[in-house]
Amino acid sequence: MANYQVNKTYQEINDKIKQGQAVVVTAEEIIDLVRRKGEVAAARTVDVVTTGTFSPMCSSGAFINFGHAKPPIKASRVWLNHVPAYAGLAAVDVYLGATEPCEEDPLNKVYPGEFKYGGGHVIQDLVAGKAVHLVVEAYGTDCYPNKRLEREITLSQMTNAILCNPRNCYQNYNVAVNRSNRTIYTYMGPLRPRTGNANYCTAGELSPLFNDPYYRTIGIGTRIFLGGGVGYVVFPGTQHNPKKPRAENGIPLGPAGTLMVVGDMKRMDPRYLVGASFLGYGCSLAVGLGIPIPLLNEEMAHFCGVSDAEIMAPIVDYGGDYPAGTAKVLGQVSYAQLKSGALSLDGKKVPTVPLSSMVRAREIAQHLKQWIESGRFLLGEPVEPLPLNDEAPFLSTASRDS
Repeated sequence: MANYQVNKTYQEINDKIKQGQAVVVTAEEIIDLVRRKGEVAAARTVDVVTTGTFSPMCSSGAFINFGHAKPPIKASRVWLNHVPAYAGLAAVDVYLGATEPCEEDPLNKVYPGEFKYGGGHVIQDLVAGKAVHLVVEAYGTDCYPNKRLEREITLSQMTNAILCNPRNCYQNYNVAVNRSNRTIYTYMGPLRPRTGNANYCTAGELSPLFNDPYYRTIGIGTRIFLGGGVGYVVFPGTQHNPKKPRAENGIPLGPAGTLMVVGDMKRMDPRYLVGASFLGYGCSLAVGLGIPIPLLNEEMAHFCGVSDAEIMAPIVDYGGDYPAGTAKVLGQVSYAQLKSGALSLDGKKVPTVPLSSMVRAREIAQHLKQWIESGRFLLGEPVEPLPLNDEAPFLSTASRDS
């Protein structure tokens, strides 16, 4: 175990939260504090750093139990506002994916397609309290004889609605440019020809996994802000790749860690779950997510003290290299430069375009700060941090050593 000058436990910090004595700052506020006082003093002074991000996160969706009908039905095909949901789970359990388009959507038949409504929009409508049109078809069984159900339904009428996102909160991501001679339409938004713009999609110094680059405090059981309510990290997200090359400060130089997260949709806020349409690409869901980082020691203060100027992202050509499946990186750019509104590439000044909202990322960090300061939100100590290598996650030390 490292010999730290500061050593706090989750229990100690949670006791301070319960007593209204915890010192909480946002990930932006801690940077100046670390620079002025140093890492040890910052760790002694501050108990929790709150983070936030609000970005399109395609690998998202919801498990929904819409309740039994009379006579009961075993769903075979299901639509919510004409958006198909996956019914191969149980009688009235379905999974609605954020990127599933409306069934009658022309997709890219008329290019570029508009993708006006999809699963992410249904999720937003439900959380906003709107009624959606439910259609269920079935083949009928002796125990579930009903073959069709059609009705308006709201979130409050559903038995359960659990936001379950397999891959959220990417730890760094590509900056997308287009060096081809035509406009292209991607999940990073429209990219103008001849490097006409550069799109990026991370909150930089506010983003959760930049503030804990080695996952010292983030793992299964971590309690988080999710979609305006309380959620949990339940596993590494799909495509979790912590072995990406890292800068000296520990920040990965490309897409690395990801999180699988869950939360009760009935307690969420439509401001932080917003359906998105990407011209020529498809539908998605913008998700608000924030994680509290406990300053257990000066190492965590060091990690949280990293600023936009010290966080680098890779520039990738989506007009050629990305669709070809190559790993070519055109260069690295800091988030400070990205947020300035322009970067330099090939001797050219290129406008930068954020797909994430810094306004809402700051709101999320502030909400989380207020929740903790008021004693409404305690830290969830993870069973085990996210894996940093190829070992199976969440095995006991004894199991790994045997």
